[in-house]
Amino acid sequence: MYAQHNHWLVAWLQRKLGNSSDAADLAQDTFTRIWVSAKTQAIEDIRKPRAYLTTVAKRLVINHLERRSLESAYLASLQLLPEACELSVEARAILLETLQELDALLNALPAKVRTAFLMSQLDGMSYEDIAAHMQLSVRTVTRYMAQGFRQCLGMMLHT
Repeated sequence: MYAQHNHWLVAWLQRKLGNSSDAADLAQDTFTRIWVSAKTQAIEDIRKPRAYLTTVAKRLVINHLERRSLESAYLASLQLLPEACELSVEARAILLETLQELDALLNALPAKVRTAFLMSQLDGMSYEDIAAHMQLSVRTVTRYMAQGFRQCLGMMLHT
């Protein structure tokens, strides 16, 4: 499959991304994902390999673009820091990795749960204020917050 479709996939990704090195990296990631999942599905059983490759690659492109957007926003915010507060390259890398993990964690939550969690944690709103703003019961907000904290705890336990 790799020998037959790698060139095509790299060209397809390059048209999407406009960057040959990112396209080559994402093509490799696409084949790696397929080979890893081959434990549950035989690669030979794939009837339309290009459609399958496109589906897997689209997901990776979305993840890549989200990471790039997050990184750009982070770098833009660093430009606003006074010179004395500049971080080392290593500290920046660690902070960026943490932001990406946090972004993935929050995106894994349902929209209403994520909204309630962010209102509490970032805006400092009380559960009562969140309930009134979102037109929910305080009990529902409490359940949403518990779900958000469980998600955070799960991430902390797995890293």
